[in-house]
Amino acid sequence: MLLEAEASQLVLVDYQSRLMPAIAGGTDVLANALRLARIAQLLEVPVWGTEQNPSKLGENPSELRALCQRTLAKMQFSGVAEGLGEWLRPPAKPPAGNARSLPKHLQKPAADQRGAIVIAGCEAHVCLLQTALELLDEEFEVWVVTDACGSRTDRNRDAAFDRLAGAGAELVTTEMVAFEWLESAEHPQFKAVHALIK
Repeated sequence: MLLEAEASQLVLVDYQSRLMPAIAGGTDVLANALRLARIAQLLEVPVWGTEQNPSKLGENPSELRALCQRTLAKMQFSGVAEGLGEWLRPPAKPPAGNARSLPKHLQKPAADQRGAIVIAGCEAHVCLLQTALELLDEEFEVWVVTDACGSRTDRNRDAAFDRLAGAGAELVTTEMVAFEWLESAEHPQFKAVHALIK
């Protein structure tokens, strides 16, 4: 199963100013998050951000915030617990047709449905983990971008990846996401995306 740009959304969890200096490899983690957001923008993939208790931990970097359609300020560790799921799932359209309409199981899904959630963030074993697990519970496909995730220790980060993989999330890297979204070297944005990842 490969990612498709037109079926994806990107969620970037808590890359906040007072948190990132404590994250192991935090500079690289943030650089990959920015790279992901720029690639998503080039390929018209919606980008959402979250910030945990921003009055205490600060905001996400302004460059990252500018690439997000919206940023959710939250106190719960899971963004889903504070409404992220509603942002990711478009409002249901009123039923069309009449009693002769096709049964629901024969109807085609809405074209604007984007059920593949590509997610990355900090800390991997707390806010990222809890958000991703709840997205899985909400029946989204969850793709965790490992090189754009961090914790204060590698042990905590790796334990989060083990748990997420066991729960059904796909573990990927920034480059895997980029090339799967592109699908081909003939994509009109190939050169622009390639420039961001080389």
